[in-house]
Amino acid sequence: MPPRKIIIDTDPGQDDAVAILLALASPEEIAVLGITTVAGNVPLDLTTRNARIVCELAGKTGTRIFAGCDRPLKRPLVTAEHVHGKTGLDGPTLPDPTMPVEDTHAVDFIIDTLRGEPAGTVTLCPLGPLTNIATALHRAPEIADRIQEIVLMGGAYFEVGNITPTAEFNIYVDPEAAEAVFASGVPITVMPLDVTHKALVTTPRNDAFRALGTPVGLAVAQMTDFFERFDKEKYGSDGAPLHDPCVTAYLIRPELFTGRHINVEIETRSALTLGMTVADWWGVTDRAPNATFMGALDAEGFFALLTERLARL
Repeated sequence: MPPRKIIIDTDPGQDDAVAILLALASPEEIAVLGITTVAGNVPLDLTTRNARIVCELAGKTGTRIFAGCDRPLKRPLVTAEHVHGKTGLDGPTLPDPTMPVEDTHAVDFIIDTLRGEPAGTVTLCPLGPLTNIATALHRAPEIADRIQEIVLMGGAYFEVGNITPTAEFNIYVDPEAAEAVFASGVPITVMPLDVTHKALVTTPRNDAFRALGTPVGLAVAQMTDFFERFDKEKYGSDGAPLHDPCVTAYLIRPELFTGRHINVEIETRSALTLGMTVADWWGVTDRAPNATFMGALDAEGFFALLTERLARL
């Protein structure tokens, strides 16, 4: 099987960084056509900077990076420095990036790539708010039929919300964009908090990253050392959930995940539940299924894969 062609759409973010590293370390399964950035965890200038830092950390300076939308479709930007630190990549001390950012806007790159590659051969992998993806679908509706799949991190059902009582951060930041993506008819696979909260970086798992003895292993360990303080305090968990690497791991080892093909709708009007992913897990409505919503993870297999691949960089 040739490697799966993907575009990573991201707002790094420590867990985004690990997701990117896993993709760049897995060329047999994944061909990264480009990385597009969006405002989310931190503003766009920092997410773009962080994407460059991560690629340089991986030694993959030929990776093409495209800056995208700097605000949600209809709302003021909400960011998450309280989780990720003021840079978005707080934890390790990494050098300033030198690799270039492409002149093309991220949305144009997404559209041009989907038009240029054979239909059904490019997967979009959003790790942050869905602004770039929704904008591309709005500007060029015909690309919906050309997308192989959208595999995204976002939403929640049983785990409800992490930025409000009912909403997960990525969906909450731009619920109108999420609504458009889930209504697009494109095959969608969702990594919600229900599965990502099972990908916990416990002390032994983080020690395994550190024990790699490489700049990548050390940086990942330091990222999760910083990142986990928030989740340990908030949830009382044993470590930080690695949300976004679930997307990349699914592309490499889909058998690590189980879920259901269900209907998922996005709440955009209620002040109380804005950004909620209303997931019909139990099939109690007549709404047609539009997404595969993951619910379970083989955590030991996930961390074995992640550690083995990070060791390559």
